[in-house]
Amino acid sequence: MPTTLLAFLGACLLVAAAPGPSTVLIIKESLRSRRAGFLTVLGNETGVFVWGVVAACGLTALLAASQLAYDVMRVVGAVVLLVFGVRTLWNARKGQGGEAVGPAVRERSAWASYRGGLLLNLANPKAAVFALSFLPQFVPSGAPHLPAMVGLAALWAVFEVGYYGLYVWFVGRMKAVLARAGVRRRLEQVSGGVLVLLGVRLAVEG
Repeated sequence: MPTTLLAFLGACLLVAAAPGPSTVLIIKESLRSRRAGFLTVLGNETGVFVWGVVAACGLTALLAASQLAYDVMRVVGAVVLLVFGVRTLWNARKGQGGEAVGPAVRERSAWASYRGGLLLNLANPKAAVFALSFLPQFVPSGAPHLPAMVGLAALWAVFEVGYYGLYVWFVGRMKAVLARAGVRRRLEQVSGGVLVLLGVRLAVEG
């Protein structure tokens, strides 16, 4: 069991280190504030846990087996990425940079950060199919399948909270440099462009 857990955590590290839409969104939100970045992480990892539970119940097998269901989710995911990317580019163009201007706006932004991380993960069909293929490999022989996979999904999500939390911390440490309007706007432009490109790629791939 300890050997299996170490192998699982090593695999989780490799998965988290691979750049993807969630990484881009977490960094983008961390440019606004540490709170926004961390809430985005929590939203994303809620999605990771949800897909893990769904995979444990065998429901993601339906998504993997049905081309129509996969294509629908792929298009939805592409639209979500494009919306996030275009909105980021628009805010950068207007010079907003995501700053809040009052308590009510900050509260809405906090919920929007969590919701954004959650939505981006849940709208990604690759995340669902990956959870289905990833988690069963680490279920110990003879262990109850459903509880073991749910436990692994929870451990996966907690591990990534810590991992992506380092991203949020690092961006916060660089705040003095990143707070400059020109730097912030350029980073917003880059992150928005990457999200748009990822959305286009997801939309056109088979």
